[in-house]
Amino acid sequence: MLSSLSLVFRHAPIRVSAIAIFFFGFTGAATSPYMSLIGIRELGLSDALYSVLSFAAAVVNVSAAVSAGIIADRLGHFRSPMILAAIFGIVGFGLVYLVPTQLMFCVAALLFIPVFGSINSLIFANVKAISVGMPVRELIAVNSAIRAVLSASWVLVPGIVGALLAGGPSMLPAFLLASLACGVCLLLFIFGIDRNPPPQEEGRVHTSFFRSVLQIGSGSVLTRLFAVSLISAMLHMNGTVLPLILTGKAGGTPADVGVIVGIVAFLEIIFILFWGWVEARTSTVLTMSIAATIYCAYLVFLGLADHPMDVYMLTLISGLGAAGIIAIPITYLQNLISDRAGLGSSLIAVNIFVSGGLSSLMFALGTAISDYAGTAILSALAGLTGVVLLWGLDRPGRTEIAQGGGA
Repeated sequence: MLSSLSLVFRHAPIRVSAIAIFFFGFTGAATSPYMSLIGIRELGLSDALYSVLSFAAAVVNVSAAVSAGIIADRLGHFRSPMILAAIFGIVGFGLVYLVPTQLMFCVAALLFIPVFGSINSLIFANVKAISVGMPVRELIAVNSAIRAVLSASWVLVPGIVGALLAGGPSMLPAFLLASLACGVCLLLFIFGIDRNPPPQEEGRVHTSFFRSVLQIGSGSVLTRLFAVSLISAMLHMNGTVLPLILTGKAGGTPADVGVIVGIVAFLEIIFILFWGWVEARTSTVLTMSIAATIYCAYLVFLGLADHPMDVYMLTLISGLGAAGIIAIPITYLQNLISDRAGLGSSLIAVNIFVSGGLSSLMFALGTAISDYAGTAILSALAGLTGVVLLWGLDRPGRTEIAQGGGA
């Protein structure tokens, strides 16, 4: 499993991408815990306005990711789109810190920060593009290692930022730190990525923007994307119901929530590398199905938990299942449109958006017909439905798209 990390640090362009994604993760890990606090409590936005702003920002983010992927494919390289996105991040986070008003917060949260978020899929697209000719096993290992680096930033940064700003009058300096992290990304993209684009494939046909968007909506892509989104929605649901179940039915405290989330986040880093090792030796669909089934079991047991220790005992299978759901779909989604690294990688952002929407719908349905525990179990059933659908479409023995087939 450590060979995955050695692969990353042996190749300079991939190493730059890994460092960049750490600082990309830094920006989210530093500011996400305080975004609602700044917007609602410090700047006075209403709950309703903040909710609308969050949804609109998600739409802008997925639109920016798809657009950036299409443009990068036409350019034949990812350097310029990533530089532009990094500049958006510097401006967006900097605006919130320097001009902390409702208007500037809304502009930053609705435009600059969501566009900066497209860097996530662009980095994975860049890695795929510069890894052309690399054996499939190694590409899977590289994707897993880079995703583990992103997770590491979410483990390390919140505690560091919290300690630095503890006792201060405001958490606004977190946005200054995020802006500086965007600056590091910008420098990495300018000086660490080759200015000369890789040679274009002979006979390559450039597809129009509209036809590119239609590729995402094609039947073969959409059904598989929906299956993966049902699985990924379990992660969103856990983020919502875990604190509610732990501090409610299970009788825990808010401190327990923080400890458990920290334990699971640490385990995810290790297990992401583990799943990359397994995936390279079996198949993407089989590995994803096993990881998702494990997480389904976790959510069922979470729904049945009636003591804090029950939830602590679930951290191992939670981390194991979550790591697989976080990392494995990356390669699978990229290869749904395998001949276009930018557009294929933009499906990562589309999956995050769709799975978040599905999770919201399931939470509304689950809480309408049951309690939080029942909602967790409902999410597990939906995730299992995704596994069955995925298995029916691409089970081993059929032509498996995730191993390099086109859509």
